[in-house]
Amino acid sequence: MFTGIIEATGLIEKADVTPQNTRLVINAPRLGLHNVAIGDSVAVNGCCLTVVAKSPETFSVDVSNETLSLTTGLSQGLEVNLEKSLRFGDRLGGHLVSGHVDGVGLVTVMEDLGASWRLEIEAPKELARFVARKGSITVNGVSLTVNKVSDAPSGAATFEINIIPHTHQVTTIRLLRRGAKVNLEIDLLARYVERMMSKDETSK
Repeated sequence: MFTGIIEATGLIEKADVTPQNTRLVINAPRLGLHNVAIGDSVAVNGCCLTVVAKSPETFSVDVSNETLSLTTGLSQGLEVNLEKSLRFGDRLGGHLVSGHVDGVGLVTVMEDLGASWRLEIEAPKELARFVARKGSITVNGVSLTVNKVSDAPSGAATFEINIIPHTHQVTTIRLLRRGAKVNLEIDLLARYVERMMSKDETSK
């Protein structure tokens, strides 16, 4: 489990592609790899991945072809958001995040407001019903609060987020522009509510 509070950013130095998976080597000297062990989980742009090798400044993860087909931002040369998994007793500064990406969204607006930034993202139809005003959502691993939601005739939904200067400075949110794709994870509570409601409907 994670919180969506980014600890550091890293650079994907290398991507070794095989028929089975892709091994990423991520340079992350500011993550604090001294207390990361082989087998630990790290959220990379919101995707929970297992550490399979490490050095003092880098760690390696294997990414399945299935995961690559359902996510974005895991290519060689890209900067990524990083968060180590929670330990019992850690502060929960954001919201409970599983690291299981639910879908890919499209940035429609990234506007500099002077004291903050307005980020607008289009969520695909299958995720639209899970996005709620004042609810939580994870964008490229970053825990954020939805300020506004607009439904489109297509079934998709566009939601608006305010980005404070600290978040803009310490995460890859600062690199987003109109047309960029982002990993989205819906709030765990929304997932369980939807499941319970669908069970109630089928029992009627």
